[in-house]
Amino acid sequence: MSTAPTTNRRDMIALYVLCLGMLMIVLDGTIVNTALPVLKDSLNFSDGNLTWVLNAYLIPFGGLLMLSGRIGDLIGQRRMFLWGMSLFTFASLLCGLAESQEVLIGARFLQGVGGALGSSVILGMIITMFQEPRAQGEAIGIYSFVASAGGSVGLLLGGVLTDLLSWHWIFFVNLPIGVATVVLAYRLVPHRPGLGLKENKVDVPGALMLTGGLMIAVYAIVGVEKEGWGSTQTLGLAAIALVLLVGFVVRQARIAHPLLPLRIFRSRNVTGANLVLLGVLAGMFSVFFFGARYAGEVLGYSPVEIGFAFLPLTLLIGLVSTKLAQPVSERFGPRRVLIGGLTSIVAAVLLFTQTPVDGNYFVNVLPSMLLLGLGAGLSFTSIMGLAMSGATPEDSGIASGLVNTSMQVGGAIALSVLATFAAERTTSKLADGANQLEALNSGFHVAYLIAAGIVGLAIVAAVLILEDEKAPSGDAAAVAPSEFGHHEDQADARVLSEVG
Repeated sequence: MSTAPTTNRRDMIALYVLCLGMLMIVLDGTIVNTALPVLKDSLNFSDGNLTWVLNAYLIPFGGLLMLSGRIGDLIGQRRMFLWGMSLFTFASLLCGLAESQEVLIGARFLQGVGGALGSSVILGMIITMFQEPRAQGEAIGIYSFVASAGGSVGLLLGGVLTDLLSWHWIFFVNLPIGVATVVLAYRLVPHRPGLGLKENKVDVPGALMLTGGLMIAVYAIVGVEKEGWGSTQTLGLAAIALVLLVGFVVRQARIAHPLLPLRIFRSRNVTGANLVLLGVLAGMFSVFFFGARYAGEVLGYSPVEIGFAFLPLTLLIGLVSTKLAQPVSERFGPRRVLIGGLTSIVAAVLLFTQTPVDGNYFVNVLPSMLLLGLGAGLSFTSIMGLAMSGATPEDSGIASGLVNTSMQVGGAIALSVLATFAAERTTSKLADGANQLEALNSGFHVAYLIAAGIVGLAIVAAVLILEDEKAPSGDAAAVAPSEFGHHEDQADARVLSEVG
């Protein structure tokens, strides 16, 4: 009895360390955006080559997440996390020291690899560390806050560092955080042995098919804005990616030691939560990307002012996800809470369709930010819990990697679709004689309408696919009963006895 509080404190500190690592990775997704104009001038990037500062990170990140999650299950999730954070930190140093386009792009690729290795297993470790339902819900809430709100923090931090110091510091800021994360994780995060490489052979052909298919898919997606959806490059790469991924799924169904056990998709909550996540991302990305452009290009805000404009959204996501989401979910069930959160996101995005060229922040922007913060705080926490609820302990790493893959690849698809339609609308309005700001704002409105429709489809998916179960209470059932049958139950018991 006397040791329980100490154990709880240690677990909470370990949780904060894991979330610190996740925050560093999430920040990198947006902190670079605010420095792109300065990077362009400093290293003489062309408009076309400048996109590779982002794409060189996204391609390996999106492509390696599921593979990293599964390997983490086999060799140990903490080991995978430490490898990823170490590589990410080293690559950040190379980025900050870069004095040429080639070095920066190569270092960004390494950052993407490190980010995939480190982030793929974080949610799985959290689920394993916190098995009591209430504690697990609170831990997922903290993780959800970091995963969903970290992007807006990056906008603020990127603007401050770029304006006050230089673009180099958007990468150098990762060094003390990364070193501290690695050291503290090694000391505080419990080590649990993996399933073993000898007992579970790595499916090398499957790994190549999965990683290659995802990387090619991400490459095709990020090239859409320049090449177009109907271009030979986009369609050709999409076809290659589809063949590789379909071949991978067929292979996983036939081999004895699959890289991605297809039994994980027997859970309606695992499958449904990953589908619903795509809708949430469409709503979030529409506001992050087009809302930031509206503030900067239409309202004339500086990078720092854009960051502060998103601050209420960040704070509300943090408040809701860490303080409100868990007790509300316990009372009404995660499915109902998720539907309520999605409805709030739809309302926020639809409000953004009414933003005028001469808009006022407190009238036209802040109400939407508050609705989005409420909806995202409720939705992300519910989705993360549902997405992991059907995963057995031996599959927690791959389930965590699957969630992160859905976030990265799904977010890239959503943003590419929205950006394409927004650009077409802007071009059409300019041809009709509208001025630049009116045409640009009209394009943003089209993107918001499409995003709202996608979130609406996510609500339908939540109603039809997800199971309406209240979160369990008390000390019973530290882990929800497996939905995968008696054979998997025996495997779970064996794994738990090994790591215990």
